[in-house]
Amino acid sequence: MATATASTKLAPIALTPRALEEVRNILREKNVPTEYGLRVGVQGGGCSGLSYLLGFDKAKDQDETFDLDGVKLIMDKKHAMYVMGMEVDFQDGLNARGFIFNNPQAKSTCGCGSSFSA
Repeated sequence: MATATASTKLAPIALTPRALEEVRNILREKNVPTEYGLRVGVQGGGCSGLSYLLGFDKAKDQDETFDLDGVKLIMDKKHAMYVMGMEVDFQDGLNARGFIFNNPQAKSTCGCGSSFSA
């Protein structure tokens, strides 16, 4: 887990080197403004009850921010309990391409891997 630059708080999730590389590529290719960071969280929905949120956004008052090797991670404080210890990876294979969520808090997941129950 990476540490925040402004404090000693540990980020509740980790991104693998492949995931960090892909996030950096997207930031560069899409010219994402520097005040935006990678928002990771959960939202209601999906066949198992909760689905993952992953996208670029500005930090809001209820958010915590962390630095993961130069990538700003943004997370709503309320979401931490659902993703604590989660690892985000990226795969780029013949059959699939995208981010993969390995979440120890998930009690069950759907077949597609994009939703879970906690």
